[in-house]
Amino acid sequence: MFGFKTLIHAAGCVSRPFLRTDLDPDPVEQCKQWLAKGKRAGLPEPTAMALATVGGDGTPSQRMVLLKHISRERGVMFYSNYGSRKARELDAHPKASVLFHQHILQRQIRITGTTERATREESEAYFKTRPRDSQLGAWASKQSEELPDRDTFEARFQAVKSRFEGQEVPCPEFWGGYRLIPEHFEFWQGRAFRLHDRFVYTREDNGWKIIRLYP
Repeated sequence: MFGFKTLIHAAGCVSRPFLRTDLDPDPVEQCKQWLAKGKRAGLPEPTAMALATVGGDGTPSQRMVLLKHISRERGVMFYSNYGSRKARELDAHPKASVLFHQHILQRQIRITGTTERATREESEAYFKTRPRDSQLGAWASKQSEELPDRDTFEARFQAVKSRFEGQEVPCPEFWGGYRLIPEHFEFWQGRAFRLHDRFVYTREDNGWKIIRLYP
């Protein structure tokens, strides 16, 4: 328990206020700063984020995905099988939200906006950087479809492995990226006695409006 408290104070959370003057005027840069601090603090998956989508009947769903890129130009980038539930929901209802939860740092980042598919060039370029077994797994998985047993999946993987033996694994047409184009950022920092700090960035014509919220 002592180590946990020490790490929180070393990270600059809880022990000091989170002020308006601490914020970068660009929420993308502010997000990068917090994600980098999470990495330095040793979080096991500092780029893991909960992606929330909604189905045609209004039912929400969430899952963890990995942030692969964030910038003003390209938005918040992640990748998926285009036949998966999340992809089907995003294609039908492109509004979405992602949440980074840095528990040990007492911080959260929430981003909402509209999604669109990445270009084919972006998807192929990223696919080439993946480990070979991950590339093969993308071909083997019918993501979100019913799987009768584990052996079936293992057999599909081995068949794909044999198919591409000795050659480069191409990016499947049914696999690729999405970008979330941010319209709203919220940065939350935990404080003692639930007297937390919250700041929201909302997109405006000439930049971003920043306000503080009650916790």
